[in-house]
Amino acid sequence: MKPEIIVVTAAYGHQKVTELGGQLALLPIIAEAGADGVEIRRELLAESELQSLPQLAEAVAEHRLKASYSVPDALFVEGGKVNPLLERYLHEAEQLRAQRLKVSLGPYQPGTEITLPVSNVSLVVENDQTEYGTLAAIAPFFEQPHTHFEMTFDMANWQWTGDDAMAAARRLAHYVSYIHVKAAVPHNRSWRAIALDDADNSWRELLNLLPGNVPRGIEFPLQGDDLVAVTRHYVDLLRGE
Repeated sequence: MKPEIIVVTAAYGHQKVTELGGQLALLPIIAEAGADGVEIRRELLAESELQSLPQLAEAVAEHRLKASYSVPDALFVEGGKVNPLLERYLHEAEQLRAQRLKVSLGPYQPGTEITLPVSNVSLVVENDQTEYGTLAAIAPFFEQPHTHFEMTFDMANWQWTGDDAMAAARRLAHYVSYIHVKAAVPHNRSWRAIALDDADNSWRELLNLLPGNVPRGIEFPLQGDDLVAVTRHYVDLLRGE
């Protein structure tokens, strides 16, 4: 069974999203490219759009896409407490009819009792580019004998945290339910994401260590004069890998 391919709207870049008039304008591009779903980014939504998430959900459904929702915030806040805004984010995800809500980990403290709001949206925790996204910080969270959490495995963020992505995949693959496919190269003392055609084959080796039946999200740059063609190229590539 081929994995679902999800296109992350941020892959087109903030400027392009703005030029086109918002994430709603990307839906026909993503649908025509043959993708299965779209990841809506909260940071790219205007306040007015946050007030009309049910309408955005209708548009996603009309394009026969499945929705995921990404929030640039963490599951835990200082003191190791569950983020008090989580209930709001889950409600937004429900309005969007999203299958999953993606957050980062934040300052988790091992042994902390975790009580989450009730929701039919799956909560997935991603390894981000901060100190809380390192393998040393995030692996104990998933390995704790608490309520099972699922992981969004960002393939390139390990570059930012200085970790071995292959080692991370071997240790965490069991928890992965969603993959952010991304490659990166050194840039100004840090890293920058690049298109897969511009990368070496290490992304393929890494992808092979992860579950082959979970959704794969395109989060590397999608650029060109024909965005449908560019998107379709990578949708087909990832569906066949």
